[in-house]
Amino acid sequence: MSESKQKGSPRPRPRPSPASSYHYKTSFKYSMALIVALPIGTPPQTQQMVLDTGSQLSWIQCHKKKHTPPASFDPSLSSSFSILPCTHPLCKPRIPDFTLPTSCDQNRLCHYSYFYADGTLAEGNLAREKFTFSRSQSTPPLILGCATDATEDKGILGMNLGRLSFASQAKISKFSYCVPTHRRADQPGTGSFYLGENPNSRGFQYVNLMIFPESRSRPNMDPLAYTLPMQGIRIGGKRLAIPTSVFRPDAGGSGQTMIDSGSEFTYLVDEAYNKVREQVVRVVGGRARFKKGYVYGGVADMCFDGNPTEIGGLIGDMVLELEKGVEISIEKERMLADVGGGVHCLGIGRSSMLGVASNIIGNFHQQNLWVEFDLANRRVGFGKADCSRAAA
Repeated sequence: MSESKQKGSPRPRPRPSPASSYHYKTSFKYSMALIVALPIGTPPQTQQMVLDTGSQLSWIQCHKKKHTPPASFDPSLSSSFSILPCTHPLCKPRIPDFTLPTSCDQNRLCHYSYFYADGTLAEGNLAREKFTFSRSQSTPPLILGCATDATEDKGILGMNLGRLSFASQAKISKFSYCVPTHRRADQPGTGSFYLGENPNSRGFQYVNLMIFPESRSRPNMDPLAYTLPMQGIRIGGKRLAIPTSVFRPDAGGSGQTMIDSGSEFTYLVDEAYNKVREQVVRVVGGRARFKKGYVYGGVADMCFDGNPTEIGGLIGDMVLELEKGVEISIEKERMLADVGGGVHCLGIGRSSMLGVASNIIGNFHQQNLWVEFDLANRRVGFGKADCSRAAA
C-alpha cells in the first residue's frame, strides 16, 4: 500500500551498523492483507497490524470504540508510552525524509494525518512506544502514530526504506514472510513472519534492489519503496513483447517496479497491462465467459464467469522475470482470484486506474514464497515454500 505523500523525499543513507540482532518469529493471518499481532507497550498489549512494505509510519489504533475485536491500544495502561509534543523536531515543517503532514493540536501535542494511495486515512497523535517481543527482546521507544480516527480497524506496521519505518527505527538487518495460498476471504490462511535470520534462507535466490541518486527529482517515484529490477513477463511459456524499459523508472519516475506486501493485487502500467490482456484474450477466447464491462474494484477488468480451474489451465503459469535469472512463478492454479458471486479475476489491475504510475507486485503473487528483505545488503531474496506448512 504505497503512500501518496512520499513522492520526492530523499532516499535514506545506509543505516549505521551494527544492526540490532532480533530473532523473532510469529505467524500472521492472510485473507487480502498480512495481519500480524504484535506485543506493544509495558506491559504488552497485543495489537493487530497490517504488514506493509509500501509505507513508512507505523501506527496503532488508540480510539476508544467498543466494537472490538480487534482491541484498540490503551495508552493509559502502558508505562513506556509518551506523546510527542509540538516542540519535537518532527512537528516542524519541511523536515527532510518526512513528508507526513503534522500540526499542533489544541493540547500542544503533535498531530498527524496520513493518506494512502488506496484512499484510506489515519490520523491522531505521534507517540513513542516499545515493541516487547519477549522478556529479553524489546525495542527502544519508537516513533509511531496513535490513531484516533482511521478508515481501517487495524494498524499498520510500516516496513519501507524510510528512516521512520519500523524496520529502520528498530535497526532490523533483515525480515521475511511467507504468504499462504488464498482460498476465501472468510477462511484466512496462516503465514510466517521473521525478524532477523530465517533458517530457510540457504536456498533463497537474491536480486539487488535498484538504488537511485538522491539528487534527481522524480515526481512519480517512491524512493522509499523496495524497487526490483524487473525485466519481463511470461504467460503460458510465451514471453510477452514488453520492453524492459516499461518496468524501469523513466526520468520522471514512472515505470518503477516495487514489491509491496500491503497491496493485494499486482498492478501494471498500461503498456504492460495491455500486452497481458491481449495474451489472456487470445488463449481464453470464446472458451470462457469473459465478463465484458465488468471491472472489479475499479482496477481489474480481466474477469470471468465459469470454472476457474479450467480458465487457469487455458491461461497457464505466469512468470515475473527479474535480473540474474531470478523469477517469481505463479502456477496456473493460482492465477485467478475469487471475488465473490461466482466471478474470478486475474489478480492484476491497471496502475492508471489506481492512480499510480508504478508497477506493483502485490501479495496475491507472493503466495507460497518466502520473501526476504535483506536491508544490510540492499537485496531481496525469494524461495519457494508451502507457506501453510511453514507456519505450523
